[in-house]
Amino acid sequence: MNDQVDVPKKQRSWELITSILWILALGGIAFFNRLGNIGLVDETEPLFVEAARQMTVTGNWITPYFNQVTRFDKPPLVYWFMAIAFQTLGVNEWAARLPSAISGTVLTGFCFYLLKQFVPSKIAPFLGSGIVALNLITLFFGRLGYSDMLLSVCFGGALFAFFLGYASHPKWYWGFYALMGFAVLTKGPVGVVLPSAIVIIFLLWVGKLAEVLREMKPIRGTGLFLLVSVPWYLLAYWQNGSAFIDSFFGVHNVERFTSVVNQHSGAWYYHLLIVLGGFFPWSLCLPAAIVYLLKSKEREKPRSQQLGTFALVWFSVVLIFFTIAVTKYITYTLPLYPAAAILVTLWYVHHFSQPKQSLGLKLSVFFSIVIAIALGICAFYSPNWLNDDPSMPELGLKIQQAGLQHIAASIWITVALIGLMLAVQYQLRWFWAVNLVGFAVFIWFFIMPAVTVIDSVRQLPLRQIAQATVEDKLPNEPIVMATDSFEKPSLVFYTKEPITFLNRTRFIQPYLEKLRQEGKTNSIVMITTFSALKGSGMKPNQYRFLQQYSDYQLVRVPIRSSKK
Repeated sequence: MNDQVDVPKKQRSWELITSILWILALGGIAFFNRLGNIGLVDETEPLFVEAARQMTVTGNWITPYFNQVTRFDKPPLVYWFMAIAFQTLGVNEWAARLPSAISGTVLTGFCFYLLKQFVPSKIAPFLGSGIVALNLITLFFGRLGYSDMLLSVCFGGALFAFFLGYASHPKWYWGFYALMGFAVLTKGPVGVVLPSAIVIIFLLWVGKLAEVLREMKPIRGTGLFLLVSVPWYLLAYWQNGSAFIDSFFGVHNVERFTSVVNQHSGAWYYHLLIVLGGFFPWSLCLPAAIVYLLKSKEREKPRSQQLGTFALVWFSVVLIFFTIAVTKYITYTLPLYPAAAILVTLWYVHHFSQPKQSLGLKLSVFFSIVIAIALGICAFYSPNWLNDDPSMPELGLKIQQAGLQHIAASIWITVALIGLMLAVQYQLRWFWAVNLVGFAVFIWFFIMPAVTVIDSVRQLPLRQIAQATVEDKLPNEPIVMATDSFEKPSLVFYTKEPITFLNRTRFIQPYLEKLRQEGKTNSIVMITTFSALKGSGMKPNQYRFLQQYSDYQLVRVPIRSSKK
């Protein structure tokens, strides 16, 4: 009798171990593999990382600073996690990206758990969690020190908790309220506006708004949400007054929605293209998955069978909201990818039980095979196209020297050939496994090495010139970066000094004249380029060359004579 009782326990234990190992494997492949092997990526990542480092220096964990200026672009949760990692593991790139990598892994686990609870298929949780982790955009932001992956896990976790409460046990609703609070601490009002809109629209669609709102205890839940999210906003206002309100709410929330901020504009279909490319290779299945869901009439089924409808509302609300927003940016659609993964997973699960291969499955696999072949060809010839970017000189040559074009081409041509074999054998429903394994291999053997090569030509010279600046600058000597291109905020992190950025050569001479009139410094060290010096009209006798790495030069520019 005891042996009979122990069998299910052993089985459950084995399933738990298998699930944990799968999630850790996905996290390791997608997020933790070589996480700190490259430097900070300009132009956005260093803004977050340096603001977090500044918290450890100043001890002010309320007001974020970058380059001696307040940074109210984002709330502080990601800064707090980075700062804790710095204090625990040291100030380095691995620690800076650790919150994003953990967030990506936890989000993968959330998706696994939800699918395991509500989809009667052993394959579903493994497939869905694999899709969440192994796509281009989640891979990108799960490996960088941005706030967006932390938002995605709070945003997605809140919605997962809601559905668990809706379809399983009301206790999960408390997770919905708490995680929305953390989402607001990560990104601002969007962390409550969009999840609330998704839940309300979904409940209206299935005709259960009043019924479920009574279950959710919204007054108590709102209290929990406010307890988590509001204190920092009050403290930030107390420290900074109206400057905080004007910058955070005015510029970085209202203006981003109603006008173009930081030159991040785009056509109305911008985010459709981002989803198509960012969710690759699974985006090719999305249209068929959405059509299948619309035909399935889930709203008429029991609550536990309405996951697809919920995911469709989730996907649509986020996509439509940011399509309407005037400012366009690649990160904005990141919260919809767990919903997209659920839609594709349910579509594939449906095909497992079908004796015939549907037209949608055939078309999706056909396009996947065609694109795999195209990617293989493009990868093979890519070195010929990669030498034209002035910020990454000789990138194509270095890719060719590493043989990476052959690796990428081999991977995608193999994926296409296996897909063709499955088509011949009428087994297209298993093409998801080919995509999953193929993309994992592509990450491991191409993307990771390629990123290292890109870092060597794009970011390494900046780290080297930063080290040279630290070595050569005199005490209290100002540092200036003067080029005719985008600012490179990573220099602030690597020099650990404030830097004045001049992003147009025409600003150099007026800036120097201003310093001469002020008479507060004898000289400055300037990080610049030969073309910027020439474009500014400076003569060789007006500065002294110190060091050079790639296109970047370090020079000392006298401002006034040190003699009195």
